[in-house]
Amino acid sequence: MSEDDEGNDKKTQGSNPKKLKLVTFTGAAGLLGLAVSFAIFAFNSHKQKSKKKCLPGCDSVCINLSAKEILDLADEIISKSTRVHDAVASVPLNKLSYENVVLPLAELEARLLPLIQCCVVPKMISPQDNVRKASAEAELKIDAHLLSCRKREDVYRVIRIYAAKGESIAPEAKCYLQCLVRDFEHNGLNLTTTKREEVGRLKDEIDELSLRYVQNLNEDSSCLFFTEAELAGLPVEFLQSLDKTQSKEFKLTLESSHVAAILELCKIAKTRKTVAMAYGKRCGDANIPVLQKLVQSRHRLARLLGYAHFADYALDHRMSKTSTTVIRFLEGISSSLTDLAIREFSILKDLKRKEEGELPFGVEDILYYIKRVEELQFDLDFGDIRQYFPVSLVLSGIFKICQDLFGIKIEEVTETDVWYYDVQAFAVFDSGSGKLLGYFYLDMFTREGKFSHSCVVSLQNNALFSNGACQVTILHPCRTFIWTCSGIYLVSFCLQIPVALLIAQFSKDGGGEALPLGFSEVVNLFHEFGHLVQHICNRASFARFSGLRVDPDFREIPSQLLENWQSFTLKLISGYRQDITKPLVDEVCKTLKRWRYSFSALKSLQEILYCLFDQKIYSEDDVDFSQLIRSLHPKVMLGLPVVEGTNPASCFPRAVIGSEATCYSRLWSEVFAADIFASQFGDGHPNLYMGLQFRDKVLAQGGGKEAMELLTSFLGREPSTQAYIESRTKYGL
Repeated sequence: MSEDDEGNDKKTQGSNPKKLKLVTFTGAAGLLGLAVSFAIFAFNSHKQKSKKKCLPGCDSVCINLSAKEILDLADEIISKSTRVHDAVASVPLNKLSYENVVLPLAELEARLLPLIQCCVVPKMISPQDNVRKASAEAELKIDAHLLSCRKREDVYRVIRIYAAKGESIAPEAKCYLQCLVRDFEHNGLNLTTTKREEVGRLKDEIDELSLRYVQNLNEDSSCLFFTEAELAGLPVEFLQSLDKTQSKEFKLTLESSHVAAILELCKIAKTRKTVAMAYGKRCGDANIPVLQKLVQSRHRLARLLGYAHFADYALDHRMSKTSTTVIRFLEGISSSLTDLAIREFSILKDLKRKEEGELPFGVEDILYYIKRVEELQFDLDFGDIRQYFPVSLVLSGIFKICQDLFGIKIEEVTETDVWYYDVQAFAVFDSGSGKLLGYFYLDMFTREGKFSHSCVVSLQNNALFSNGACQVTILHPCRTFIWTCSGIYLVSFCLQIPVALLIAQFSKDGGGEALPLGFSEVVNLFHEFGHLVQHICNRASFARFSGLRVDPDFREIPSQLLENWQSFTLKLISGYRQDITKPLVDEVCKTLKRWRYSFSALKSLQEILYCLFDQKIYSEDDVDFSQLIRSLHPKVMLGLPVVEGTNPASCFPRAVIGSEATCYSRLWSEVFAADIFASQFGDGHPNLYMGLQFRDKVLAQGGGKEAMELLTSFLGREPSTQAYIESRTKYGL
C-alpha cells in the first residue's frame, strides 16, 4: 500500500541502514509531539541501561528486554498514555482543533505500538521463562489500560464534538477520526447509562462464554481403544507413540493430530467412522448450550449498538459489508464448483467400491480416499524432494522473487542485538531510489518456550506525523508548507518506518544444522513472506492503517497472491544446487502443482459448509443448530449426510472466538488473489511493472482506504470469482 503522498518517502534519506538518521520534530510539530515523546525517553532510558543495540533508526524496537525492564516499560506506557488522554480531555470545547484532539492520539498510537510490542512479543519468542512470564503479565496490564481508554467519556465527548464540526482534513485523517469515534461507540458511549452498562455486561458475558467453550474442548479427555488390526494402515511410528492397555489395545485420544492420522491413513472403514463420530460429538452436552447463549448475547450486543444482528456488526467495516453478500459469495462458489466436485467424488467412490465393496461412502471416507488416489496418480517422493529445499536457498529464492516482482532490495543487518543466536535481521530498500523502506527479523527454528505456529508480527508500523492538512506541497525533504483554513504553517515531519517479525517452526538435526524444508513448509514460508511484503510496503501515514492493520478481508490477499510464484521459485532454487546431479525438472514442478490442487473442489465445499453454518447462526434468530447442519450438509456436500450424531456446534471454535461470523474470509482472500494473479500476472513470471503497480496502488495505500475500491481500481473492474474456478478446473483430476 503506497503512501498517500509520495513526498512522504523523501523524509528518509540514504540506502545504508547503518548510516540512517531520522528527522526529528521541530517547531509546532515538536510541541505537539512533546507529551508522546516522554514515553520514548522512558524507553530509551531502559535501552541505555541495558546497552541494547537496536536497528538503525528504530530505537523504539528492542525485543530482548529483561523481565524487570518489560514490567517497568509497561508502567511507563500506561502512565504516559494516561497523560495524553488527560490532555485531550482537558482541551476547552471552544478551542478544539485537529492539532489538539486527533493528532496527539494518532501520535500516541504510533509511538506506543513498538513500545507495547517490546513488552508483549517476548512471551512468544524469549528463550527465558521469567521474561515470557513478565511479558504475559505486562500484556494483561496494557490490554486493561487500553480498554479503559476506550471507555473514557471525557475523551469521547471531546472527539465527538470535534468530529461534529466537520473541519476539512485529509481523507486518511478523516478516516482515522471516524475510527476513533467508532472505538468509543462500540463500547456504548453514545448510549444511555443503562444501555452502556448492558453493553459492558454483555461483553463480559461473551468473553466468559467464549472462554468456557474453548476450555471445554481443551479439557476434553475422551479416548477410544482399538486393536492393532483395527488400526491397519497406520505407520509403525504412530502406533509406537500411543499408550497401550494391558489387553494390548491402543489408546487413541481425540487430539486433532490423532484424528487426522486415522481419517487419512486407516484402512478400516469402521474405525474411520467411529473416530469421526466421536470427534464430531465432543463436548456436545456442554458446548451446544454455551454456543446458543453466546449467539444470543452477541445478537443482543449488536442490536444495542444499532445493528440488526451480530453478522451485520462483524461485517460492517469489511470488504464484504453484509451477510447477504457473504452468503451469495459462498453459494456462488459452491454452485460453480459442483460439476468438478461431482467428478472428484466419483473417483473416490469408484476406488472405495474397488477396495471395500458396496459399503456406503461417508464423509469420514473423503480424506482417506483422497490420499489413496494421490498415492496412485502422483509419482512424488516428498522425502526426496526435500533435498532441493535447504532453508538458505529457499530464502534466497523468495528474496529474488520479491525483488524482481516488487522492486525491493533485501540486505542482512548484522550489527544489531537479537534475542536468540540464530535470529536474523534484514533491511528492505526500494531498488530504484535506494530509500530504506523498513526492516524485518526472521526467527525460523523451533525451540523450547517459543510460540508454536508460523506468523508475522508487527513490531513497528509506518507512520508520518503531520497536521493532517488536505493540500500538501513538498518544498524540502525535511520541511513542508501546508495550507489550512487558518493559514500556512511550516511543519517538520518524522517518518516512523515499519519493522516486522516472521516466526516459523523449521527443524534442526541433532548437530544443530537446519534440515531441508518439506514442500508444504516452502508454501507456508511463501505465504508468511507475503505478509512481510505487505507490512513493509504499506505506506499509510497513520499507524492505525499501516503494517497489517488493513481490512481483515484483504489481509490474506497479498500472501495468497505470493504463493502463486512458488513453482517458479522451486525451479529457480533447484538450479542453485550444484551438488545435486538431477535438477527439479519442470514435470515435477507441474506434478506438485497438480497435487496441491487435487480434489480442491471437494475440499472447498467442505470449507464452504462450515462458513455457511457460521454465517447463518450469526445472521438469523433462534437457529436450531442440529437442523441447520442436517439441512446444509447434503445440500453442499453432494448429498452426503452429516456423520451420524455429530453437530459442529459443539466443536467449532473458529465460530466462537477469532472468526465469529467471518470464517469465510480466508476463502474470500484466496478467490480474489486468484483473480489478481490470473489477470495481471498470467504467465507466472515476475512482472516488475505490474508488481510495482500492485505495490503502489494497493499495498502502499494501507487500511485508510476501502480495500474493494483499491482492488477495483487496480484491476480496472470489480473482482471476479471466475479465475478461482478456472484454476481449480485446470489443475483438477
